[in-house]
Amino acid sequence: MRSKLSIAATAGAAALLLTTTAPSSAASPGPAQNLGDPDYGVCRGLDPRCYHDWGNFDPAKGYKLLVYSRTAGPRHAHLGTPLAPGLNPPLNDNNVAVKAVIRLGQENGFAVDYTEDVTQLSSAGRLLPYNAVMFLSTTRDTLDDAAQTALRQYVRAGGGFVGVHNAFGTEYNWPWYEGLLGNANFYDHSANQPGTVVTVNHRDASTQGLPRTWTFSDEWYNLVPAPTRVRVLAEVDESTLARGVRGNLGHPGHGEHHPVSWCQYYDGGKAWLTTLGHDVKAWTDEPMDGDQYFIQHLLGGVKSVLGMAPFCR
Repeated sequence: MRSKLSIAATAGAAALLLTTTAPSSAASPGPAQNLGDPDYGVCRGLDPRCYHDWGNFDPAKGYKLLVYSRTAGPRHAHLGTPLAPGLNPPLNDNNVAVKAVIRLGQENGFAVDYTEDVTQLSSAGRLLPYNAVMFLSTTRDTLDDAAQTALRQYVRAGGGFVGVHNAFGTEYNWPWYEGLLGNANFYDHSANQPGTVVTVNHRDASTQGLPRTWTFSDEWYNLVPAPTRVRVLAEVDESTLARGVRGNLGHPGHGEHHPVSWCQYYDGGKAWLTTLGHDVKAWTDEPMDGDQYFIQHLLGGVKSVLGMAPFCR
């Protein structure tokens, strides 16, 4: 029997941009989280001219993803036990999210390295062999000064970034990183509960073939600030959350438009972002409503950032 990961794989003017308003497809932050729309001093948004196509990533050399899952605070269960130093250390049975991404790469033609060792991100030269870097439920101050500089240089060289789940609970006090997330940051979350995801864009590689609505369980993230100048790909319908959307720090939710996935060009690079992925079952073959759509969605986003599919359409 094929795994759900396999099934998902087969399912189907730059300066001006800094002063334009958000497109109609962007999220519309409510009054509780509208903190303005800073430009972070970089070209960002939906204009491909914000991308630096410097020829640093040759498709003839194949496609390669680096997964970074270091935690300097709370650690999600889907990450399992902390990994040993170095690149590609031995994995335990409970490192299910990293294993799932490795398997997606094996089944879809891209190589995957993984690490929780910040020294592996210590220079842009270490990162440039990768078409994209994924922050997978990293937490708090997971980068030192050298790694912060390297990530910024890498993105400016046309590198790709994939932020998954608690990547939004990372590097809170670094404005450039907040911009990389789409002018968004984790504030709090609702109870872990089922809800209805609404696919609001079907043109993107990460949403093609997804149903218009699908049930999924997560701890639905409330964001301050909420994303602007991005292409929102999926939202959660707050009215379907039986236990409500109010977080433990009092956030009332986002109302009619509560984004859970989006994409953008940023400071020369590409970024695909999702707050989804909390439940361990989302990363394994254990049955869970909508898990195949989550994996399909993630795979499409990864492929688009790697350059294997059109980006942010």
